[in-house]
Amino acid sequence: MTAVYNFNAGPSALPKEVLQRAQAELTNFNGTGMSIMELSHRSKDYEAVHQNAIDLLKELYNIPDQYKVLFLQGGASLQFSMIPLQFLKEGTIGNYILTGSWSEKALKEAKLIGKTAIAASTKENNYQSIPTSNDFQFNKNDAYVHLTSNNTIFGTQWQDFPTINHAPLIADMSSDILSRPVDVEKFGLIYAGAQKNLGPSGVTVAIIKEDLLEVNVDQVPTVLRYKTHADSNSLYHTPPTFAIYMLNQVLTWVKEQGGVNAIQKRNEEKAKLIYDAIDESNGFYRGHAEKDARSLMNITFNLPTEDDNQKFLAKAKELGFVGLNGHRSVGGCRASTYNAVPLEACVALREYMDSYRASH
Repeated sequence: MTAVYNFNAGPSALPKEVLQRAQAELTNFNGTGMSIMELSHRSKDYEAVHQNAIDLLKELYNIPDQYKVLFLQGGASLQFSMIPLQFLKEGTIGNYILTGSWSEKALKEAKLIGKTAIAASTKENNYQSIPTSNDFQFNKNDAYVHLTSNNTIFGTQWQDFPTINHAPLIADMSSDILSRPVDVEKFGLIYAGAQKNLGPSGVTVAIIKEDLLEVNVDQVPTVLRYKTHADSNSLYHTPPTFAIYMLNQVLTWVKEQGGVNAIQKRNEEKAKLIYDAIDESNGFYRGHAEKDARSLMNITFNLPTEDDNQKFLAKAKELGFVGLNGHRSVGGCRASTYNAVPLEACVALREYMDSYRASH
């Protein structure tokens, strides 16, 4: 089979070593004679995998003891509702910083539940940048402040997170979790769908400060309470066992690569290759994001015309590049360079971009 360069935005590339390990264990995990998917989630063999994934994430991200790691279902999109259900009480405000489509969707769900506000937005410049602290408008009765750390559709990323003192800071890190070190203590809650950097789709990780678990949630359905899952070590109901097994494998791989600092260094090297192809093209390639807001995970760009975009993408497909189309809502081109995308794929894309420009 011909090898491909996988730049899909999600579900996205997984480390080849992880896939090979999963393949080797698929029909006989840990000498049980069964697949991990066939084991009881109450069995010692599965529980060891489950706990190891929690412990590895705590180690890799330096998560303090006063935080719980939860494995949830429903994707990041369910978090858009769980958060206001939990924290948006009468007389308080859910305050949202808008930097793209996903933060807009989070705000939309919160509006169904309680009072909301927009702390800042860069929608007026088509989400080419990230707001600065001078743009923020907070309220003394904010229940929380919500942001999206990386914007897959527009290719922007927070370079530095704001320090919020008057309310918990909540972040959707679905598309850049574990791509760089993060000061977890800045946040009351971090959540992320797994299908970009953590594993396959099916499990959502939440890192929540314990004092937020003490909020009165009697009005919230049991399975939608963070405390329900924290109290049961994310085993309240049957978890997505295979997705968590794969998450554990990916976390093991990150540790083997040298941890999050080493991953960040490699991500910077990968992204630079493609951004240099854009910057050195004399305008043939035009990046969407402003330079000080560029994402290391999703590199968005256009050629001079939409017809040029389509010709570039068609030729790329012939050469084995997968997933370079921009999101259907904005068009153009997008290279998603998540943790598992190898350096050689980015080298190949840089070479293709240079050769395509030279011949056109």
